[in-house]
Amino acid sequence: MMLESNELIETKRGFSMATMKEIAELSGVSRGTVDRVLNHRGIVNAETERKVLEIAKLLDYQPNKAGIALAAQKKKLKIGVLLFGAENPFFDEVMDGLHKKLEELSIYGCTVIERRISFDLQNQLRTIDELVKEEIHGLILSPYNDPVIQEKIDALWNNGIPCITINTDMPDSRRIAYVGSDYYKCGQTAAGLLHLFSGDYASVGIVTGSHNVLCHEERISGFTTHLHAKHPNIRIVDVVENNDDDYKSYEVVSDLLTRHPDLSALYFTAAGVYGGCRAVLNAALQRPLKIITFDAVPSTCEMLKNGVISATICQQPDEQGALSLSLLVDYLLTGKLPENHCIYMDLSIKIAENL
Repeated sequence: MMLESNELIETKRGFSMATMKEIAELSGVSRGTVDRVLNHRGIVNAETERKVLEIAKLLDYQPNKAGIALAAQKKKLKIGVLLFGAENPFFDEVMDGLHKKLEELSIYGCTVIERRISFDLQNQLRTIDELVKEEIHGLILSPYNDPVIQEKIDALWNNGIPCITINTDMPDSRRIAYVGSDYYKCGQTAAGLLHLFSGDYASVGIVTGSHNVLCHEERISGFTTHLHAKHPNIRIVDVVENNDDDYKSYEVVSDLLTRHPDLSALYFTAAGVYGGCRAVLNAALQRPLKIITFDAVPSTCEMLKNGVISATICQQPDEQGALSLSLLVDYLLTGKLPENHCIYMDLSIKIAENL
């Protein structure tokens, strides 16, 4: 039977554009089942879904764009966006990119419901449930790193709500794609930069956002692994959390400088950079610290121009927002999964001289 189906597929592929009716005939299911699979309209048996998608791909099925737009307008797509840090300017740039893409997709009548929260597991679970009550069709999520969130993403998928993770990942979940940086590589890059600025000997304090956010942990892991392997005389003396908050960052960095007077460098894995740098300036140190950070938000650029920060690593936040929305809307309209499950942003490095 499969051989006959393959022969039919080859024959049909050579003559005309595939239709749902043809996919249904070759799959041995109803046209309604094909419609549910390709347009993600409800739960379908996993084996049936796999077969329908495989045949649609073999036939190079292309949905009618005018029909897609009309169906989308009737459906009135709602996309939930749940990010960390109400005061984090990085995510402001993510949303700027997302809203620009939303304007491009205006023909589809898509709307976005945005929520920004702190690093709190129960808050994230509660906010996801609130978005579901708003009848969202898909979710763009910066996930808290906990098995309960993985279970939540899987449950959303099983209930017809696909999820794309952004900026930090939940790789073992049923999210349809991750859009963001390769954070282990980010950490390695930061370690290489620190060695360039500090030489073979340094005492480094790491200031991270939260140990419960995977991207922050991967930035630390890539950084420390690279230093241990390549530059063993650069020592990590402490790791502190600032919850991506400038006020908290000021406190923890001030304390770090008091407890480690020999500190010669700081590595910020996330936000709170401005508050941490203010603590460094107010400490009136005898020698300047070498400081490596992420992102080119305005306050970081100010510190970079003033020589407080040595270098910052940029990760295209606007593109992260735009691409996440584009991929999710495309899936909701066509049923086509992204070709790559992990879409990594290109990194760029900013120093005072190339701002």
